Formats: sequence, structure tokens, C-alpha cells
Amino acid sequence: MKKIIYISSIFTFLILMSFTVFDFYSSMTKVDYIDGSKTLKFTTKMNTSHISDAIKINRNTAGFEAEVKKYVNNNFDVFVDGSPKTLTFTGSQVSGETVWVYFETGGVSDINSLKIKNTILLSAFPKQINLVNIAYKGNQKTMNFQRGKEVNEVDF
Repeated sequence: MKKIIYISSIFTFLILMSFTVFDFYSSMTKVDYIDGSKTLKFTTKMNTSHISDAIKINRNTAGFEAEVKKYVNNNFDVFVDGSPKTLTFTGSQVSGETVWVYFETGGVSDINSLKIKNTILLSAFPKQINLVNIAYKGNQKTMNFQRGKEVNEVDF
């Protein structure tokens, strides 16, 4: 009888654990090269609550989107063939639980190597993972970033 109670308590525990919600901390950035304008366009997607916690501003505040842009600018750097590129923000959008930030850098004729430093939310959330998907002249590359691996580089 003790064995049956022990086994059923383990199963009950496992079933309850399967319903426990675990937060998943991530951001995703898509990078597209626009050949006609020689521009790299970036679209970053983040969880609204997570970025709100990180910048310590309520998402319903009027200055929320401006602070998100400033935060991304301070936590995302791009180097093309070893040269730093200036990022220009072109817009942002809060859509429910998602914040979208749009930015670009121009004057990119060819890319031999692309280095990115991405520290978005890494200081706020130890388990944060940032993905960057790059589309350049028919090539697809993916980078991932986490604490201890804030810089990544790909060659084309």
C-alpha cells in the first residue's frame, strides 16, 4: 500500500509540474540586405513585459517606445568587414505582448564578414537567448547570443 501511495504521489507531482509555466526569455532579429539601396534592414522582436521590466518603464507610458529604441541602440552593435556601422531607427510598434523595433544602416556595398554585438536583455535575464537571422544575397546565416557569448561573427 505504501508503494502505491508513493508511486501515485510521484505521478501527481509530475502532472502538476507539467502545468507549471516557465518563462522563456528571447529576442529575435531579422536582418535583410537590400541590394538596390545598399542597406541592411533590421527588425527586432521582443516580449513587451520583458523589455518593460528591463528598462523599468511601464509599457503604457508615452515615452515607452522611445526608451525601447534607446535601449536597443545601446545594446546592439554592427560591424561590416571590421568597421562599425551607425544604426538609424526607422520605427517601432507595440502589439500586445510583442514590441517590434525597426532600424537600418546604409552604405553597405558588399559584406565579407558581419560582426554583431547583441546584449539585449542579457543583463536583466540570465537565461536570455537572442537570435539573429541574416539574409544576404541568397545566403542565410543564424547567430545566437547569450551571457558569455555577446559577440558573434559570420563570413560570406
